[in-house]
Amino acid sequence: MALSRSLLRSLSRQRALDPGRIQTFRRLLSTPPATPTPPSPPPPHPELSAWRRGLQTLGRVTLITIVTTGGVFYYITQRERNPGPQLPHDPSKKNVVVVGSGWGSTAFLKNLDTSEYNVTVISPRNFFLFTPLLPSVAVGTIAPNSILQPIRYLTRHKDRKITVIEAEAKSVDPIAKTITFADETEVQGEVSSTTIPFDYLIYAVGAETQTFGIPGVKEHACFMKEIQDAEKFKRRFMDCIESAGFPGQREEEIERLLHMVVVGGGPTGIEVSGELHDFLEDDLKFWYPELAQKIKITLIEALPSVLPMFSRELIDYTVSTFKESKIDILTGTMVKEVKEKTVVLQMPDKTIKEVPVGMVVWAGGNKARGVSIDLMSRLVDAQKNKRGITVDDHLRMAGTDGTIFAVGDCTSTQYAPTAQVASQQGAYIARMFKQLAKRDALLEQIMTVQKEGGSTESLEKQLTKVENLRPFHYSHQGSLAYIGSEKAIADLEFFHHKFSSGGVATFLFWRSAYMSTLFSLRNRVLVSTDWLKVKLFGRDLVRD
Repeated sequence: MALSRSLLRSLSRQRALDPGRIQTFRRLLSTPPATPTPPSPPPPHPELSAWRRGLQTLGRVTLITIVTTGGVFYYITQRERNPGPQLPHDPSKKNVVVVGSGWGSTAFLKNLDTSEYNVTVISPRNFFLFTPLLPSVAVGTIAPNSILQPIRYLTRHKDRKITVIEAEAKSVDPIAKTITFADETEVQGEVSSTTIPFDYLIYAVGAETQTFGIPGVKEHACFMKEIQDAEKFKRRFMDCIESAGFPGQREEEIERLLHMVVVGGGPTGIEVSGELHDFLEDDLKFWYPELAQKIKITLIEALPSVLPMFSRELIDYTVSTFKESKIDILTGTMVKEVKEKTVVLQMPDKTIKEVPVGMVVWAGGNKARGVSIDLMSRLVDAQKNKRGITVDDHLRMAGTDGTIFAVGDCTSTQYAPTAQVASQQGAYIARMFKQLAKRDALLEQIMTVQKEGGSTESLEKQLTKVENLRPFHYSHQGSLAYIGSEKAIADLEFFHHKFSSGGVATFLFWRSAYMSTLFSLRNRVLVSTDWLKVKLFGRDLVRD
């Protein structure tokens, strides 16, 4: 304030300063400083509606799910591609030889504790084939590699190193406990045949297609058992289509070329017929409109009915579906001969009829392979069933000392030769081998204690308990079959109650069931991608 007065006095001395200006300046100095106005608060955010809040929550959950699923997916794929270190061969462990790479042997390898054994796998193919989807491969719905999985994928993820040999088993000596096998690939080294010993043998070589000695079947029919059969089927089918469209072809010859005959009314024959119908309806009628209406599918079955393992209700449903799809079913009809361009049939009234055909698909039964027949001939007294190897309740080959186990289609049991049976048998033997390892460990402990003069009573009680092996019991999970037109049938069992269903919903269940049964994540991704690709772009018409 003193400074203000002195400033005013100084200003008043100046003559040039206007008195009015001095008065204004005094008024300004006496006015207190204005208090700054606080900023106004921001307007409140409008409250979101329940719908908007729900969308935001859904978006966050979706984002978290995508990130988590992607992370898990990447982790599994990298774990499958990069197997860890394995235990080396242990001379103190017993040697187990597995013959074959089908359902039984694969289930055994998946469930076996390899830290207790040295394992060798011998198979003419180095992969596992998911056979239920073979008809889908035959018409191009699924790519061949999608249902194949290298057997080394499984063996490299086990605790102990497993030796895998791509070779054909030639003979088994159950007395000397040796197996002889040979390399039959196109490229061979200096050594192409050898014999190795075994302590245990898992015999799972499968079976051959049964032709019942009918002339011409091997020469002129297509089978449906191996991946090569499905590829051959597609090539021959497309050959028939393209040959029928060749200029100047007679009408009778066109009808012959476009007549497809499927022999066998079991699940394989039914699924092949259904897949053929889908190929015709979904693809061929658009790309071959002048030929598609002339394609004819005939299913031949020697028994009075198709699908004898299904309920009567589902059999009738399948027959009516095939009738709507214009697939002819000839039951009670036997094939007497398959020729290059015709098939000779014995009709239900015993008359003989020769039918012109472009292609015959043989989906008959099974018969024992040559190596199995040779093995059974070495144990004539115990192996008298020519349909396959006789086994006891623990799947041990009759006539042996219990060191040879037989599983799958190579055996003759009360169960149907299906993938489900073989898979359960393989898993059962793997569990049994766990008990056998415990038994061997207890025997060593008993011998050690006896040498030291100690009591073995408690160990002998444990040994008695371990040696009490439960017999194999098959648990039927149900039967599935695809019948075409995006329909499937299912006979299922839940808590000892049977349920039968058929239709589009069952078709979705059929796909999900097979998807969950596929060997690995890789197979599931490839098969699902194939199904999506066919849905968007149709089947591939290219013939290599």
